Amino acid sequence: MVSELINTDKRFLEILDRLTTKSIDDYYNPYRLFEWPDSLPDAMWWMSPELTTTHGTAVAERLTEEQRYALSKFESINFYSLNVHGIRELLIEVTRRIHTKGFETPSEFFHHFIGEENEHMWFFAEFCLRYGEKIYRQPAGASVEIPKSDVESLLVFARILIFEELVDHFNSRMAADDRLHDTIRAINRIHHQDESRHIAFGRELVTALWADVRRTSSEEERAGIADYLRRYLTYSFESLFNPHVYRDAGLADPLAVREELLASPTRAEFEQSVFRKTSKFLEKIGII
Repeated sequence: MVSELINTDKRFLEILDRLTTKSIDDYYNPYRLFEWPDSLPDAMWWMSPELTTTHGTAVAERLTEEQRYALSKFESINFYSLNVHGIRELLIEVTRRIHTKGFETPSEFFHHFIGEENEHMWFFAEFCLRYGEKIYRQPAGASVEIPKSDVESLLVFARILIFEELVDHFNSRMAADDRLHDTIRAINRIHHQDESRHIAFGRELVTALWADVRRTSSEEERAGIADYLRRYLTYSFESLFNPHVYRDAGLADPLAVREELLASPTRAEFEQSVFRKTSKFLEKIGII
């Protein structure tokens, strides 16, 4: 049980207490915090250009400056849409576990986690609807399904961690990018501030859950976990490459554009940069 794992780990208990206290001390009201301009200029970077899926590719060389700006706008709307979908899913999974048998110890932190993530989902959705007039649909993919098994909680929290670390890679860079509008920098800065706590908790929890699973599982079961997480890493990364984004940015044959970008020599370098910290952590604890 999760609580039994935490209660025997003095370090984890201290970290949990510190993160809970920090959530209280850093509390803010997002409904009053942000200033929402009536509109944002089209002729600007909506996302750091180095984070767009076409950066450094042959596709980018074919684009006009106007198309690059348009692409950054719709890629940003897609990125925040992915946040909305990802947060909704993690809220469902954490809510299923709060104040249930085995999750007694982390439940106080879960209250802060759920509250913060609900507010994150609100301001990401608000941005999408105000400035993009849409929330892109969640991409399909079998890898998003969590198999029901004895290792379900491990997979749930490993997946949450992967999602949060992908998002934080973008947040931390856009928060510091003075080429971006203040509103864009602000939502990324606030999210990065909260996600740093969530990631710290997630790493501790995944480490504890994996140590318990590794003790009781077979080699075949451990290989299955590794395979699932590799597929989820790929699914998460490829969800950034949305053909509807390329269509909305005015690019011809958006499906072909997506295929070209995923096959581009820069793809591996981009994926490695996004998941550099995540992969290093998962390899360090031995889960992949």
